[in-house]
Amino acid sequence: MPLYLNEDQQMLHDSAAEFMKGEAPVSHLREFRDKNCKDGFSHALWKQFAEMGFTGILIGEDEGGLGLGHVEAGVVLEEIGRNLTPSPFLTTAVAGVEALNAGGKALRDKYFPGILAGDTVLALAVDEGPKHRPDQISMAATREGNGFKLDGKKQFVVQGGSADTLIVAARTSGSAGDDKGLTLFAVDANAAGLARNSARLVDSAMAAHLEFDGVLVDADAVIGEVDEGDVVLRRLLNAGRSGAAAETLGVGSGAMDITVDYIKGRKQFGTLIGSFQALQHRIAHLYSEMEIARATVLKAQQMLDEGSSKAELMVSVAKAKAGKATSLSVKEGVQMHGGVGMTDEYDIGLYMKRDRALQEFMGDVNYHTNLVAEMHGY
Repeated sequence: MPLYLNEDQQMLHDSAAEFMKGEAPVSHLREFRDKNCKDGFSHALWKQFAEMGFTGILIGEDEGGLGLGHVEAGVVLEEIGRNLTPSPFLTTAVAGVEALNAGGKALRDKYFPGILAGDTVLALAVDEGPKHRPDQISMAATREGNGFKLDGKKQFVVQGGSADTLIVAARTSGSAGDDKGLTLFAVDANAAGLARNSARLVDSAMAAHLEFDGVLVDADAVIGEVDEGDVVLRRLLNAGRSGAAAETLGVGSGAMDITVDYIKGRKQFGTLIGSFQALQHRIAHLYSEMEIARATVLKAQQMLDEGSSKAELMVSVAKAKAGKATSLSVKEGVQMHGGVGMTDEYDIGLYMKRDRALQEFMGDVNYHTNLVAEMHGY
């Protein structure tokens, strides 16, 4: 497929760009950061996401959604990143919905109406340490009557404090490192025995550390099949990683745009610094890196939508490349702004912070570079 958006996708892009710029620009992030909002995002804005149809992008038309794909979800996520819009879109409408799409109809009927209405927020309880290591899940889910009992801890669960439902990966058999033996559960965030301790991330988003102490769930909470949760988890991770790559791409593009605007207007010794050849070379190099990243992200999304057997490989390529290019973009942005780039008055620092948070979400550059090497037999 060509590595550019078709006419319908471009229309969605234009709509998402106008909406984010008008309803949730960078000033919106500052507002919620400065008032120390406990959720880190606006529930009213989340309702507007639903009214725009964004929350139903990956939900089938027969279930009230738009029946679109990861390319379209990525279009929205790139604009979220470009405007640093705080929202649960990635965890709920992308990764969360994709996990539920792998489950039974009863679960979809239970949760999709709330997601489509902008009333429901999902959080992904996967990681148990400071770094993304889904292969090391050890949290226990033991049989208890007609259901299961969950015991263990999850760390840095984005939206974990404000979510209505948690998608929890736990081990029903085997031990950490085993491919099989995982099961995914949809758990009520207010379940007895569940403690949630909120933590504010570097980009002002909210996460939570979760502790499960004998949390009981019934068999209907299982997403997919018992002991076969690796299938569901893989879909969740691929959706979350490709989505995070798209949002990261938006962050890098937004940082590059405001940097270009700044050097076009900033004078030094009576001369516009944008006329300096050294800065022109650096911007040209950055632009090239961002365009390569854009191509890898779009290709990964297309391969996911096609159901390609190599989609997982391309998703890791996209997550690594988008992370590397955006890291360059925010660093160059701060440097080209000069000393003011280190102050809160200018937006470039906010882009650097969002980049740092997204780098860690579902695996940083080094993690995915290593995954790509392993997939090639190294």
